[in-house]
Amino acid sequence: MGTSEEPDVLAGQRFDMADAAPVLLDAQMAVTSWTADAERLLGYPASAVLGRNAADLLLPEDAARLPELAEHCRGNGGWVGLLSARHRAGYPIRVMVRVVPFVGGEGPARWVVLVGDLAGGQGWDMSRSVLERMASRSPVGIAIVDTDLRFVWSNAALEQFGGGPAPQRLGRRLADVQPGLDAETLEEQMRRVLETGEPVIGYEHVGRIRSAPHRETAHTMSFIRLEDDHGHPIGVYYTVQDVTERYRARQRLALLDRAGEHIGRSLDVMQTAQELADVAVPGLADFVTVDLLESVLRGAEPPSGPLGDTETVPLRRAGHRSVRDGVPEAVVGIGDVAAYLAGSPPIRSLAAGASWREERLDPLAKEWATGLPGGRASSFLDLGLHSVMIVPIPARGTTLGVTTFFRRDRQDPFDEDDLNLAEELVRRAALCVDNARRYTRERDAALVLQRNLLPHGFPELGAVEVAACYRPADELTGLAGDWFDVIPLSGARVALVVGEVAGHGIDGAAAMGRLRAAVQTLADLDLPPEEVLAHLDDLVSRTAREEGAGADARTSGMQAMGASCLYVVYDPVSGRCTMAGAGHPAPAVVEPDGTVTFAEVPPGPALGVGGMPFEALELTLAEGSVLALHTDGLIATPRTGRDPEAGRERLRRALEAHGQPLDGLCRTIVDDLVPRRPYDDVALLMARTRRLGAERVATWELPPDPAVVAEARKSATRQLSDWGLDDLAFTTELVVSELVTNAIRHAGGPIRLRLIAEQALICEVFDGGASAPHLRHPKTTDEGGRGLLLISQFTQRWGTRYTSDGKIIWAEQSLTDPPM
Repeated sequence: MGTSEEPDVLAGQRFDMADAAPVLLDAQMAVTSWTADAERLLGYPASAVLGRNAADLLLPEDAARLPELAEHCRGNGGWVGLLSARHRAGYPIRVMVRVVPFVGGEGPARWVVLVGDLAGGQGWDMSRSVLERMASRSPVGIAIVDTDLRFVWSNAALEQFGGGPAPQRLGRRLADVQPGLDAETLEEQMRRVLETGEPVIGYEHVGRIRSAPHRETAHTMSFIRLEDDHGHPIGVYYTVQDVTERYRARQRLALLDRAGEHIGRSLDVMQTAQELADVAVPGLADFVTVDLLESVLRGAEPPSGPLGDTETVPLRRAGHRSVRDGVPEAVVGIGDVAAYLAGSPPIRSLAAGASWREERLDPLAKEWATGLPGGRASSFLDLGLHSVMIVPIPARGTTLGVTTFFRRDRQDPFDEDDLNLAEELVRRAALCVDNARRYTRERDAALVLQRNLLPHGFPELGAVEVAACYRPADELTGLAGDWFDVIPLSGARVALVVGEVAGHGIDGAAAMGRLRAAVQTLADLDLPPEEVLAHLDDLVSRTAREEGAGADARTSGMQAMGASCLYVVYDPVSGRCTMAGAGHPAPAVVEPDGTVTFAEVPPGPALGVGGMPFEALELTLAEGSVLALHTDGLIATPRTGRDPEAGRERLRRALEAHGQPLDGLCRTIVDDLVPRRPYDDVALLMARTRRLGAERVATWELPPDPAVVAEARKSATRQLSDWGLDDLAFTTELVVSELVTNAIRHAGGPIRLRLIAEQALICEVFDGGASAPHLRHPKTTDEGGRGLLLISQFTQRWGTRYTSDGKIIWAEQSLTDPPM
């Protein structure tokens, strides 16, 4: 300091930087006093700086600013800021500077400069006046409460939230100032801060404030404990900011995310509409209804062209949801007709394809519907509804229906942002609804196709008692490529068929239908099982080649590639069973005593794949044995996959554990082995074998002598008399005479005549020849050739089947239809 008076003068000044080094400058900014603190800060002794201009102690860029700063000090009575000084050692040092006028002397103006090291300090120590101005002018709401949580100070920005000016808050609690907020929760946060001293930063709260009582607002609040010089809590300092827009934007995004997760999880129109209502409540509305055109629910195309707003459009309630249990606001039930009045807002919105919003409904207006069941029409006042939005459901250029959003418990009306959100929500759901509609149409078509392709029932057979169970893996479509069939054959025999085609939907059903039709056609030829599969394999290969290069892999021919099939023929007269498989699991055989075995069918390649020839297995079954033909899905699980041994063992245990009527047993086996959502499509066909007793079969060995024909007719007539079938004697004599005569004339080797009385009277003639007779229409001048024509006219059906040592010509007569 320059004089003995200066320390006293400086001591009387109220400096804001207690640790700063004071320096005294004259009017020309020359150093007139230098302290030890200044020497410690910058390294210069007093002798090196006294009398020098302060600019010599600064870096060039700040030294150039000194005249401007000096002028500022003279005009404004001081200056505060940061400068870069040069340490005596040569390195720069950033300092905090405060220039105040020197008070207490006469003569030219002098200045006291307080210099502090920026690196060693925490920044400027603000005076109370500066702090008060900073807090009071802050756009952020700020308040201080004491340890009893009563207001002791607040700034003007807090008044934007309501509750009155700062003087009216003094001594009051938050619940007194803002009754619409959850004051108890907020005060709990303050008490925690008072107790622990840990601040709470960014606490978000949603409620109603006095400045906006009709809508919810969101705020972020931070709470910090205030302490005295001894560290004792004296209150809580908190800040509050309105983040309603950010909060609502986040809520909108969350609602759209939820819509993406929950809408369209199924391909059911009604369920999709209900999912739309479920998502919108309570995030957007208190009560939501979804009404769709009746044509949409049927899967049909919506009406083309614009709808008139004066038309009565048939809408049905497809979904609704309320924040209250039981949906008390609904005056139309799910599935019921929502008969809106012509010209009402829903009809206008449907016709124009435009949304409609009403912030405040007429409380006494009746609802827009008419003809409601039970006379439940009510005014909006009765229902408690006060704000509404109607949004059409658009998809691919058509309108599928309307979605109506109401508010009841939430007092704030729908605004433009709410309408935009509702439209986006409905647009997303509309595509799901339309996909479900299109799927419904395709599914219905596929179901009709499949119902017409699979057996509607089984014929009455004397050979076997049959039952079947079918369960698709695709629970949405209800369709699969698995099939089964029971085909009556000649000679009282029966063919049992199970097959599997990859694919689902219409294409899978079509591929399955083609194979089933082919199997039935081949079965009519009375071919052995291995030959049936060989012809079927050729058909699949040829069809795949025809649809080959560049063909859509979804076509039925391509889907049939790799299909599997098991073909079984059972003869109830001999008890013999012949079977062959094409890439298909072998059937289980349940003996009459309950023993379960699996037929060792020679493995054959899948259809259309090529490779080894098909071979047949022949075995004899005891009467009462059960054949269980099935597809892979019955024995495959996610854990075992297609492990045949593990699957067989599971099936064996299931078959051994149950002994009940065949139909119940079939469904029980599937329920035991297959979950409600199967790992793969499942088809199970079970057949309990029967035997035809000797009393129902008559056989005669005949020599190749024309004279035996008359004796054969007599023997057949006597047998019919024993069976009580005398009414069929005339036709039977005709059949026996013609077939035996043809065998004697055109074939060689032994001749055998057999009559079987089962569901029909079957006449068979076996011979050793390989040539088959042909039905022809003889001319009037022909002396022969009318035998087979007469047989075709008088019998139900006739045909030829080949055996390893000859052929059998057969004819059937119905035992239930009256004779011709």
